Amino acid sequence: MERYVIKGGKALKGVVPIYGAKNAALALIAAAILTEEPVIINNLPDVSDINVLLEAISQIGAGVERLSRHQVRIVGATVNSHQVNYDYISKIRASYYLLGALLGRFHEAEVAMPGGCVIGARPIDQHIKGFEALGAKVSLTNGQIKAKAEKLRGNHIYFDVVTVGATINIMLAAAMAEGNTVIENPAKEPHVVDLANMLNSMGANIRGAGTDVIRIKGVPRLHKTEYTVIPDQIEAGTFMFAAAVTGGEITVANVIPKHLESITSKLVEIGCDVIEYDEAVTVRALGTLKATQVKTLPYPGFPTDMQPQITTALALAKGSSTVTESIFENRFKYVAELARMGAKIKVEGNTAIISGVKTLTGARVSAPDLRAGAALVLAGMRAEGTTIIDDIKYIQRGYEAFDEKLRGLGADIVKEDYDEEMRTEKIG
Repeated sequence: MERYVIKGGKALKGVVPIYGAKNAALALIAAAILTEEPVIINNLPDVSDINVLLEAISQIGAGVERLSRHQVRIVGATVNSHQVNYDYISKIRASYYLLGALLGRFHEAEVAMPGGCVIGARPIDQHIKGFEALGAKVSLTNGQIKAKAEKLRGNHIYFDVVTVGATINIMLAAAMAEGNTVIENPAKEPHVVDLANMLNSMGANIRGAGTDVIRIKGVPRLHKTEYTVIPDQIEAGTFMFAAAVTGGEITVANVIPKHLESITSKLVEIGCDVIEYDEAVTVRALGTLKATQVKTLPYPGFPTDMQPQITTALALAKGSSTVTESIFENRFKYVAELARMGAKIKVEGNTAIISGVKTLTGARVSAPDLRAGAALVLAGMRAEGTTIIDDIKYIQRGYEAFDEKLRGLGADIVKEDYDEEMRTEKIG
């Protein structure tokens, strides 16, 4: 197993490049098997979630060729199964994207229930509602989701709640359905728009992605394309908050500043200087951080995937802050780990009440999930002394070369192997 060992107290400074968005890339990989022709995806992040999904589509027969670390060529012509192996796909939440893709192409799919981080329930009722509206029969048996249709026909679908996963799944299934599909109350996240753009480059007819209504006119077939994944707004936001937490100055490069507006707004609120360029953003800490109130919301609101990072920053802000989580019900598991480092946070229901402290101290902590793990790394950067972070496998699901990038900004962080028995050792 691997862990991070961090010696804190250094203000991070410099320029960090941002890679492709993991959440967008997962949807694009699923979309690639909708056609028999080759699809090339550029700016692909080299993280475990992506690699697991590539292994999964390879297991059902797709041709997968890594042209370089950040480029892959996928050929769906050789896909020979609509059943996705549980061992691969139960590891990641995006497993259900293959449900929409396989249903869309073969009118039949069988996929394991999604896995990934344990941050709350991931109901699939809206996915099922959408598939059934398109004419599929859906069943759940022994942890497997099965969907089958003699023919997929366009329909009018209204989501009861805003859901990224269901929006993407229905777009995948409806792209080649007969007739027109209208999705009301869809998710508006940048990776939803990115998927629509890639599908359109493959010959789909999708309009309105990123707005309140998505309109899909089914086409008989899709064709080859070469497409570049958008930059990762959550990776960018994490490094932006690294500047705030450590009192430094960081420029995140290769980004789309508009995707970062809700993050930028909160950084300004808590006392940081933010400068936007065409494809970069610079964040400079101006002293003691200020308290504020935060509520996570669907895009363009403040992202739930940035909630642990801003909570870590507010743990060091002067005064009392509140952070309310409205997306997932179990996303404060990391608070106990921050408390081990000296943070004063009380969780009441879906709200964290934070009393800011002047500093944190190094401790032995464990990453409970992907974004919380990244937030604990930021806390370790600021803490006095040494912080050891176990279970970094969660962090590696979504951050490529995280420790290398941090070292490039001046951080004292190393990744090392350790045995499970070493968990009992004390920090000297």
